[in-house]
Amino acid sequence: MKRLLLFSFGFLWPVSLLADFQTGVDAYNRGDYATAYREFLPLAKQGDAKAQYNLGWMYYNGKGVPRDYAEAIKWYRLVAEQGLAEAQNNLGVMYDNGLGVPQDYAEAVRWYRLAAEQGVADAQYNLERCITMPWAFRRITRRPCGGIASPPSRDMP
Repeated sequence: MKRLLLFSFGFLWPVSLLADFQTGVDAYNRGDYATAYREFLPLAKQGDAKAQYNLGWMYYNGKGVPRDYAEAIKWYRLVAEQGLAEAQNNLGVMYDNGLGVPQDYAEAVRWYRLAAEQGVADAQYNLERCITMPWAFRRITRRPCGGIASPPSRDMP
């Protein structure tokens, strides 16, 4: 069973925000995705990066919401632009595979590189494959350069 990984961003979170976030984490771990969504959404709208990442994950996987790659991209982009490496890798995967966005290897490489520079092993692997796999081969076979069809890095933070 997948478990949520909580990231510490080094901030002191107000107790009320932490309590709502923890309620969402607990609900997700129980498989109560609707409650998790209800807890994460207001936090995500307030700019909470962990909640935004979690919503991206839920939309990507269809947990408590219909699978919607465009919505997953929206939430992952918000977090990726804040520097969360896992979200950057996941965006790379989505551009690499054309999930929710037109397939764009240059954009995939950009996001993989940002995540790889922060030490995400999956992003380093994906970046290497993008750089070493000939463009013509990718175009003919329509294979993603990273070779991984779903965000591989982690469960939700």
